[in-house]
Amino acid sequence: MNINLRNAILEDIPILQHWDKQQHVIDCDPEDDWDWSEMLVEEKEWQKMLVAELNGRAIGFVQIIDPYLEETNYWGEIEQNLRAIDIWIGEATDLGKGYGTVMMNLAIEKCFSNEKVKAIVIDPLETNVLAIKFYKKLGFKFVAKREFTKGYMSEVLRLERKECRQK
Repeated sequence: MNINLRNAILEDIPILQHWDKQQHVIDCDPEDDWDWSEMLVEEKEWQKMLVAELNGRAIGFVQIIDPYLEETNYWGEIEQNLRAIDIWIGEATDLGKGYGTVMMNLAIEKCFSNEKVKAIVIDPLETNVLAIKFYKKLGFKFVAKREFTKGYMSEVLRLERKECRQK
């Protein structure tokens, strides 16, 4: 499967906005409002915004952040040398084909390519049982339940470098 991650660019805004309107994307985070035109203009040292492509066709999005340095303080009090990942497949027709697994493995590899990074955290909604099962299959372990967005409980999952199944 020829999937790669590349930096998101301004020309990606129409497809990213289209994906934001897809029900399966909305269901993952109903309150999220990505302002792509603002987010893609300014590069931030704590954030990587990536588009996943399959044979040159955009199929999904991955955001990798340093939750300690992230400017909105979304993660609250958190230790240094972690990364947090947001990921989604854009079109419902691309779900269930293994693309997410490849995307996550590429994102995990990017995170752990920095020797200082000791773990990766992720926060799917507790109602998103398929995503939680997916992350656990990749080696993520349950840490806690937490309300990040008012009215929505998430499960915080963590993948330790030393427990990562990738070689």
